[in-house]
Amino acid sequence: MAFDPTQKILIVDDMSTMRKIIKNMLRKMGCNNIHEANDGIPAWELLVQAHEAKDPFQFIMSDWNMPGMTGLDFLIKVRADERFKALPFLMVTAEGEQTNVITAVKAGVSNFVVKPFNIITLQEKIIKIFGK
Repeated sequence: MAFDPTQKILIVDDMSTMRKIIKNMLRKMGCNNIHEANDGIPAWELLVQAHEAKDPFQFIMSDWNMPGMTGLDFLIKVRADERFKALPFLMVTAEGEQTNVITAVKAGVSNFVVKPFNIITLQEKIIKIFGK
């Protein structure tokens, strides 16, 4: 399944500046169906509401360190739900330690990108998830 820039994307990050940076990168990649949440709790609500409305998200980009519900806890919750267990999920974090990468992989993350990153790195990570 190739990356489709028209797909519905959810960005989850507690820092509005980071959400704006990611959104701008995605827009430069042709994406325009982008939604935001400031941690895992409202992100989960948006995910469920979109699914119930038959307009599901097709890709999640989530920060790791957030108050409320962390990105890792959000990922675990997403993977535990039959409706979302195959949903592409990119973890965005400042945590580049190997143990964190292993933890995220074991939890079912699709890919991992370490802050700071540029649009080329983001595109490469997305291509690894979706293919060309």
